[in-house]
Amino acid sequence: MWWDIPPEVRAEWEHWHTTEHMPERLGIPGFLRGSRWVAGSSYFVLYEAQQLAALTSGAYVERLNDPTPWSRKMMPYHRNMVRSLCLVRARVGAGLGQAMATVRFSQQALPHLAERKGVTGMQLLEAQPAAGPPTTEQKIRGGDAQAERVLLVCGYDVDAVQAAARELAPPGAVTGLYRLAYCLTSKDLE
Repeated sequence: MWWDIPPEVRAEWEHWHTTEHMPERLGIPGFLRGSRWVAGSSYFVLYEAQQLAALTSGAYVERLNDPTPWSRKMMPYHRNMVRSLCLVRARVGAGLGQAMATVRFSQQALPHLAERKGVTGMQLLEAQPAAGPPTTEQKIRGGDAQAERVLLVCGYDVDAVQAAARELAPPGAVTGLYRLAYCLTSKDLE
């Protein structure tokens, strides 16, 4: 998910997202890890789940349709929201580094993933069709756009991450470079 947060609410938003929202999501069965990445007032959040069903039914959908009072207060501040439920179609490497480049695109031609110095991992993601009607949270935000395909490039060398993303981005792709701001796993809540 990608969005922008206005500067005047950024401190409260980060506190809400760190102390309420992300722990709430990681407490849902099937959620494994959440990471928040930042670039100025823009954010990229990645939730990793055991299977797609954890994101399309049960406790997660209940939370989406019954947001807390604080969530209801913060949701309208999510500007330019892009939200995609994706499956991993290809992967090289593993682990989180300090930098993450995201490349959003629609083209059918997929970039070739190969190991690179300074890059800890790359994932090629493909969005799945939205399940069901818009949720309460989506309605509060005013609707969400979707990215069809996403390339994630993560690494310990910011320049290498940026270079790999530039090289692999198809024409017309939307790219962003983020730094890790917060990471939480379901095991951290035990």
